[in-house]
Amino acid sequence: MRLAPRSLLGQLALLILGAFLAAQAISIWLFADERGAAIRAAQRFETVERAEAVARALDTAPAESRESILAAVNSRLVRFSVGDAPLVETGRMELPALEGGSDIRASEITVSPHDGQPAEPPAAFAWLHERMRAAGVAPVEFRISIPLVGGDWLNVQARFQRPDIQAPPALMGATLLSLALLMAALWFGLGRITRPLRQLADAADGFGLDVPAPEMPRHGPREVRALSDALGRMHARLTAVIADRTRMLAALGHDLRSPITALRVRAEMVDDDETRERMAATLDEMQEMVDSTLAYARGVSTDQPMETCDLALLVGELADELSETGPQIAVMSSEPVRAEVRRTAVRRALRNLMENAQRFGSGARVSVTQLGDRTEMLIEDEGPGIPEHELEKVFDPFTRLETSRSRETGGIGLGLPIARAILRAHGGDVVLSNRAEGGLRATAHLPLVQGRPSEL
Repeated sequence: MRLAPRSLLGQLALLILGAFLAAQAISIWLFADERGAAIRAAQRFETVERAEAVARALDTAPAESRESILAAVNSRLVRFSVGDAPLVETGRMELPALEGGSDIRASEITVSPHDGQPAEPPAAFAWLHERMRAAGVAPVEFRISIPLVGGDWLNVQARFQRPDIQAPPALMGATLLSLALLMAALWFGLGRITRPLRQLADAADGFGLDVPAPEMPRHGPREVRALSDALGRMHARLTAVIADRTRMLAALGHDLRSPITALRVRAEMVDDDETRERMAATLDEMQEMVDSTLAYARGVSTDQPMETCDLALLVGELADELSETGPQIAVMSSEPVRAEVRRTAVRRALRNLMENAQRFGSGARVSVTQLGDRTEMLIEDEGPGIPEHELEKVFDPFTRLETSRSRETGGIGLGLPIARAILRAHGGDVVLSNRAEGGLRATAHLPLVQGRPSEL
């Protein structure tokens, strides 16, 4: 039995959960981008203000105090030095707070994240590095050169590192709360759709010719209620069509009996023995076709009463009866398996299957097993089997693999169709398969309680 695929509710829940997480990831990325740019701007602003203050202090302090001032303001990430040449030779950038003269110079260079040395990215990735630097992600060194009184320059080197991504507890709490509310609303909303759909599928599985249409779900969205009504009308139409076909076949078979009987009487009056025998053989074949057609029509008829039957006992009786007139049919199980069926119809179906195995497989082995709420009947023979592409074709009415058309080597091609029609009318089915060790296996299923057909 195949594993059922993931439910619609589960698929939509996973889809929406994935979309929500993707949206949150994009939001966090945008937040981190804006936050990094803001932090980098704040770092530049702070460095500029600090450089202004140090430049003013150096201009007003005695020359011998410059070394102590520089030692006091230096830190691990920001280095101040005084030289006779500017550190920034060319290039200027807009500084948000600097109030110096026109000779003030500033630039920002890329440094390696490993050793902190200046490094330039490959030309192919220059655009990406520029985007990362604007977002405050790439490690850079900010340089400022400020002219001092006396002709010296104050050179500043500030290393800006990538800020760590921090998720405030309020942000995480709001995200988790939004996710919980979204999933709860999704589960409730989709449940109102999928629950009636599951009930609708169960009701459709209960469709049968011998039971009234099961109760359809009348709650849920408008579209589900419309589908329930449509399935109910479809069941009624199918039941009416099949009932009409059954009555037509039965009437046709019954009406053909009278002219066949009249022809048989006339054939007996023929003087030529050979002609009389040929006419009689042809009429016998026509009579068999009529009887088989009537049996096929009765097989799907719902007029016969339902009764509780021990299928294992029924199979044993059929095996003993058929073994008296043909090859042996062995019953491999004897545990009682009771089911509510139309005994006469089911007996005809099983007889056809067992006769087929007996005729073409030189005997058969039959087993009856209860599997949950259904029963499985295996009929196996050791005959030549059937070509794979013919396994379903043999269930078509009047189809015979044996082409001689002799009634001694086969019937008229209605045995297997009658068997399948009867079993399907009970909510079951029959399938054929070739055995690996040779021969044919017929697997018949029947529900133990009518109205709950087995899942094939």
